[in-house]
Amino acid sequence: MTTINQDRLIQHFIDLVKINSESRNEKAIAECLAEQLGQIGFQVAKLPVPADISNGFNIYAKLPGQLDGSVLLSCHMDTVTPGNDIEPVINDGVISSKGDTILGGDDKSGIAAIMEAVRCILAQKLPHKTIELAFTVYEEGGLHGSKNFDMSYVESQQAIVLDSGGDIGTIITVAPGQQNLKISIKGKPAHAGLAPEDGINALTVAAEAINQMKLSRIDSETTANIGVVKGGQATNIVMPELYLEAEARSLDDNKLADQVDHMVNTFKDAAEKHRAEINIESTRAYNAYCIEDNDTFVETVKAAFIANNVEPKTQSTGGGSDANIFNEKGIKTINLSTGMAKVHTTDEYIKIEDMVGITEFLYTYLTR
Repeated sequence: MTTINQDRLIQHFIDLVKINSESRNEKAIAECLAEQLGQIGFQVAKLPVPADISNGFNIYAKLPGQLDGSVLLSCHMDTVTPGNDIEPVINDGVISSKGDTILGGDDKSGIAAIMEAVRCILAQKLPHKTIELAFTVYEEGGLHGSKNFDMSYVESQQAIVLDSGGDIGTIITVAPGQQNLKISIKGKPAHAGLAPEDGINALTVAAEAINQMKLSRIDSETTANIGVVKGGQATNIVMPELYLEAEARSLDDNKLADQVDHMVNTFKDAAEKHRAEINIESTRAYNAYCIEDNDTFVETVKAAFIANNVEPKTQSTGGGSDANIFNEKGIKTINLSTGMAKVHTTDEYIKIEDMVGITEFLYTYLTR
């Protein structure tokens, strides 16, 4: 087993989660990490992103190696809300927040693990693969940093994103594509007490459509959800307009297309029946990816876990990550667990032993 400096690993993680970096506000953490990576010995480039994406920037960094092979390691720098003024607490080997914020292990646990592994490799003067880094902004809520990442810097043909939960050794090789729908229904206002029959209630249109719609768990590979509904002015006005946001996800592109068509057509049919106007914007958030269990890259990752007496386990996920985008851009990418748990909640936590475990994996993988 490797010699990871556990105290330094945990202190660095705690320092990182104390930096406010909710989505679109990554400037402070990006500046901090760019400086730290330069001090370690990385060649660092600050890659600009559109101003409406972030007040910060994406980071590309490179550490040329002596061994054959090159890999891109990636994490996102932003957190969900409530993610400001985090106060980490350590109890019985478990790190959490004091309870009124998230912790930020998603995804700063991955950043800390990468940097500790590299520090140890360099301190021990070990030969290593060429290491490239992609630290992204605004991953939460749309994978915007990776979508805007300047890939011309990247030489590696394969990548590891460290942005998943589960046991250490979990390798996400299959992830869904996602389609987003924005639906605007325009009915006709009328006085709800004097002449309700003269109106067209936009909510009635939506309710009828949703009642006939397949939602939630469609099958083992496909899900659908309506998550945002906005409308109405007063109880004495027949609701003239309604706005909804929905999504569908599937591991299978054909199933995703079928589900989206079903949702769109169901909304349109209800609108036509009630003589309401409807506008539907359908946009692809990201595409699915699927990497075979016996893929050479996956096998080398498994071997590094096995060398550390960790049982590797490939599996699929229902969530998207920067891995979806990097795969789409032509780099074979898997997503690994850092041990983060109950992410996006104020109950989020991570075990110190899991942070050490993923750091040891990186140390082993990079030096093989």
